[in-house]
Amino acid sequence: MADDWLSILQKNRAFAVIRAPSLEIGRQMALAVAASGMRLIEITWNSDKAVDLITKLRCELPDCIIGTGTVLNLQDLHSCIDCGAQYIFTPHVDPELIHAAVAQNIPIIPGALTPTEIVTAWNFGAPSVKVFPVQSLGGANYIKSLTGPLGHIPLIPTGGVTIDNANQFLSAGAIAVGLSSELFPKALVEARNWELITQNAKNLIQNIDIT
Repeated sequence: MADDWLSILQKNRAFAVIRAPSLEIGRQMALAVAASGMRLIEITWNSDKAVDLITKLRCELPDCIIGTGTVLNLQDLHSCIDCGAQYIFTPHVDPELIHAAVAQNIPIIPGALTPTEIVTAWNFGAPSVKVFPVQSLGGANYIKSLTGPLGHIPLIPTGGVTIDNANQFLSAGAIAVGLSSELFPKALVEARNWELITQNAKNLIQNIDIT
């Protein structure tokens, strides 16, 4: 997986980030975006029954690449890998976590914001870096500013990416983007309106022109 990571990102370009209040709702959220053609699905580790949800989705959605996020420590990282997570997002830069994931050939995407943090994560061996929360420093313009000196580092902005502006981030130099509440508005999740969530994901795919 790690060897193909960049080509996977270049082909898919967008992550659906699911923070599930219950296992079944998380499952339906994942099925809804998968029905649109999205393939990169992140289940946050603080979701309800995250282990069971990841295990179930690996079986139910064999064409998707199921990972996890909000991983904070080494014990959780090993648990993520054991239950089948295919990639791991962290909200921070932790050399111990990066080295452990790299040793097991699992792509890890540490969260960073400043140039120093981004370069540090890259130098520790991360194959790509999450820029979070990107909107706090100017959104797509900040990504464009970073790609001048740091264009060799694959960046994945989250936190402020929307269906409408996702393509701006990609045009600015991001290799992929992550979306959560934009794909899964609280009102739609509470109403179990999975068809409209699928349509949201289709709109995203059309806007960023992935096939």
